[in-house]
Parts: sequence; C-alpha cells; structure tokens
Amino acid sequence: MDTPNISEEKFLEAFNYRHATKEFDTTKILSKNDVDFILKTANLSPSSFGFEPWHFIVVQDKALREALKPVAWGAPAKLDTASHFILGLSMKAPMTKWDADYISYMMTDVKQFPEEVKEMYSKFYREFQERDFNLDTDKKLFDWASKQSYIALANMMTAAALRGIDSCPIEGFHQEKTEALLKAQFGVDTDKYGLSYMVAFGYRKEDPEHPKTRRNLDDIVTWK
Repeated sequence: MDTPNISEEKFLEAFNYRHATKEFDTTKILSKNDVDFILKTANLSPSSFGFEPWHFIVVQDKALREALKPVAWGAPAKLDTASHFILGLSMKAPMTKWDADYISYMMTDVKQFPEEVKEMYSKFYREFQERDFNLDTDKKLFDWASKQSYIALANMMTAAALRGIDSCPIEGFHQEKTEALLKAQFGVDTDKYGLSYMVAFGYRKEDPEHPKTRRNLDDIVTWK
C-alpha cells in the first residue's frame, strides 16, 4: 500500500476553505462519485474497539425533507437548497452494550476473530464499559456512541472540502420529536438508533462575509 502524500499546503487550504454553509446553490448537484467518496470516508472512520456504532440516512426525498423542517429549526434553508442531506444516527444500548448481538456479530462476522480472541476482546470491552468509562446507563452509552459518530462527521466534511464541496453540520433539532418522526416516516428502529446530527452537502451560494477566525494555536495547546 502506497503511503499517502497530500501536501500540508493543500490540506490546510481545504480546512480554511470549509465553512458552515447556510445556503447552497440549487443549480449545482454533487455527482454520485462525490457522494460515494464522502460516504466511504465515514465508512473508513475510526471507532472505539472498531465497532462502528453508526448509520447514515441520505435524505433526497422532498416530502421527507419537508417533514423534517418542523422538528429541525436549524435545518430549513439547508433542506431546501442542499444537494445532499444526511442524518447521522448512533447506536443505543441494545446495540452497543458489551453482550449485545451486534457486538458479537462485529467480532465474529466482520472482524472474523477466532473464538479465543473474541473471548478476550469481549472481556476487555466489558471492563472498558463497566470499569473504565462507567457506561452504566442507556444515555451514557448513546452519548459514547455519538462521540464516535462525530469522528465520521468530521471526516466527511474534510473529505468534501478537499473536493471543493461545501457542508454544514446541524444540531438544531428537537431530539425527541425528530426521533418520533424517524420512527413514523423513515422506518428507523429508535430503540436501537438515535439521531446525533444532521449534515448538508452542496456548493455555496456565495462566499462567507467574514474570514475564518480561530484562537491562536498557543492558546489551545500545552506542551509538557
């Protein structure tokens, strides 16, 4: 496998280019190849123990986008104008608890661990949940899964920026009402999955009014 070699200049250029796009150019649509590329970066994202506690729904149906508007106050303009709109779901306790069927499936069918490795891995995973991170409630387990799903979100937005594609992450929604809608109209089993975020992709209608601002690097990094 060849070692990746993306120049520092090009990589930082993409980070500086990326901004939270509030309205997209409706005349420009992402190609299937671009969308597949973005989703593949989510698929290849790291997760704790490699258990991938996420699922992504690409919402292209106009009626379903309209249905999201009343429960997602931060999304209407993006739902109207984005080329592609994605819901980032994270797994809940029935999927992520150490003894869940899904965890066994990941170890046996996806990772194809030998039985002795599976037993050892399961022991470490149980100790991690019960001792190290104290993941003893459904809420804690969902929040832990969401933290990992955000890694996939960041990778998707960075991948898009490297292609000159714009994006906007969205947390402006009522979680309980949105999940009720996902259950009723999207066929989501909300006992197993919850909504962590939404993200829109497309091409900016206009450039941002102000340059990107960040704290100095020395303000956020401490060397010891």
